[in-house]
Amino acid sequence: MAPSDHPTSKGQAWFCTTGLPSDIIIEVDDMTFHLHKFPLMSKSRKLHEMITEQETNIVISTRIQKPAERDNDAGDDDEEIEEAAEEIDEDQQCCISFPDFPGGSETLETAAKFCYGVKIELSATNVAPLRCAGEYLEMTEEYSEDNLISKTERFLSQTVLKSIKDSIKTLNSCKNILPLAETLGIVQRCIDAVAVRASVADPSLFGWPVNDAVEANARRKVATRTGGMDSWFEELGHLSLPLFKRLISAMKGRDLSSEVIESCLMYYAKKYIPGISRSSRKALSSSIPSENEQRELLDTIITNLPAEKSSNASTATRILFGLLRTANILNASEGSRAALERKIGSQLEQATLDDLLIPSYSYLNETLYDVACVERILGYFLNGLEERLTASIQGEEENSVRSAALMLVGKLIDGYLSEIASDNNLSPEKFCELAVALPDQARLFDDGLYRAVDVYLKTHPWISEAEREIICGVMDCQKLTLEACTHAAQNERLPLRAVVQVLFFEQLQLRQAIAGTLMVADVAPGDIPRLSILDGGEGDRESGEEEETTGVVGVARAQEGSSTWRNAVRENQVLRLDMDSMRTRVQELERECSTMKKTIQKIDKVGKPGGGEKGGGGWRSKLGCKFKTQVCDSHEPTVVEGRKGRTHRHHRQ
Repeated sequence: MAPSDHPTSKGQAWFCTTGLPSDIIIEVDDMTFHLHKFPLMSKSRKLHEMITEQETNIVISTRIQKPAERDNDAGDDDEEIEEAAEEIDEDQQCCISFPDFPGGSETLETAAKFCYGVKIELSATNVAPLRCAGEYLEMTEEYSEDNLISKTERFLSQTVLKSIKDSIKTLNSCKNILPLAETLGIVQRCIDAVAVRASVADPSLFGWPVNDAVEANARRKVATRTGGMDSWFEELGHLSLPLFKRLISAMKGRDLSSEVIESCLMYYAKKYIPGISRSSRKALSSSIPSENEQRELLDTIITNLPAEKSSNASTATRILFGLLRTANILNASEGSRAALERKIGSQLEQATLDDLLIPSYSYLNETLYDVACVERILGYFLNGLEERLTASIQGEEENSVRSAALMLVGKLIDGYLSEIASDNNLSPEKFCELAVALPDQARLFDDGLYRAVDVYLKTHPWISEAEREIICGVMDCQKLTLEACTHAAQNERLPLRAVVQVLFFEQLQLRQAIAGTLMVADVAPGDIPRLSILDGGEGDRESGEEEETTGVVGVARAQEGSSTWRNAVRENQVLRLDMDSMRTRVQELERECSTMKKTIQKIDKVGKPGGGEKGGGGWRSKLGCKFKTQVCDSHEPTVVEGRKGRTHRHHRQ
């Protein structure tokens, strides 16, 4: 068949190039097909009946138009019918219109070629429309051998349904012929084939559609070499939402691994929902659904997300946060957002700081980022840890994994606090609630928390002294490292009470460290127990080999003791320098405290004559300082001085 050079008024016209004039016209959509009756009637029962009926009607109408001639010559009926048939062939062609033909004009063209005996090429995209066309035209095996229905059925069962990719292609081609394709069972057979094939596929080939481009290319090459599924995820993205929902339900019914189902959901979401990935704000599909369609799609994705944690949790967590941001923008239901937050909370240790920075899209929130959402996610994470702890008796290995996850989340939250601390609209209460939400074992050191406190005090200089003390109360000064203590002691933004606590614990740490070093140093190298081969002459040894081994061990221990002594002396020198600098800082702080005390006493005397001492006591009670200045007196005998006397005694020995 070939297109005409002169299209008809209804669209493009097609003619059969057999050399014979056409005697039937079939109209489908905007196409007009000029064909021949005999090949069509030989394969299609429906066309045979329609053409016969139409020819009969034309003969009857012709006889009605010539009543006088029929009355005059009633005996010539056979000649009249022949003349009517000739008039039909010459003047009136049969015209048939199929307004609802399955597959449209393209499918009818292929079916017509099949009727003319032309070899047609079946594929995963045209087999379903042709199967429906065969059913529509009644091209059965009973009417004609090796007909279109049997040919398409063999191709479906022997080729299409044995491949995941081809099954999805055929399923996608059913979206425009759904009433008939559903009746014939093509849709369900394709869905079952995909679910069965996916359940026995290699799980390592899944997951690449949601990864970065480099990893995606690598996985695609591996899948191609193994003859597997290099692009069936791309075909999955072409499915309509109703068909996709049915496919996911069938996959879940087959108890597929959570990784397979989650990968399908993630890829489909990235295909049609823009803004999920921060690296690429656009959706993969050129046709973006409407806002209501995106909301429906988002609810479908969230509802079908498996509860189990996937193997590639870091990538999945990143996309889950993208879904959460989109859910906030689209104003999704509370249930959908809560399910997403719960899913994220189950694998929060895989998140990054960039993931937690969720913008606040509500007019009710004054903060730049949605702090309440992060607080809820953290609550789901902690509840999950508690449930796993109480559900069963955990082994040491699982406990260590849980504590590692908790410390990762602690570091993540400290970084988040440092990031949101610069928000002018963040209240002290919100900052403190999130800071104290984690248990103590989540932080080995409080340096990250101190950094967040410092940023908050720097960007909120207008808060009161009481609020400053509340903010500083979230960190434990005993868990600050020496570097953090050094910075905090010189930080003018911290309240006086916090600075004094930092200095006290810093000095305590130094004294404990020095005391431990001196205890090691008190053990002289000569006092280290030595084992020599000379001790073996008592007769208790059974062989000379044991004596020789004992002598080697004794020499090794003596060398180890000498090395320990040198390390202790070196550490002692470093600590002495630290103590000298610490003494200088304490003296400076004492001078500042003394000056402040005198100034406050003068102010109290001006306000209340004769009440200087009382005013001073009131000042100390307001600040909560229940310490004496002599505790920080740098002129008292220190550990260093005591150590000097101990060193002299050691040399005399």
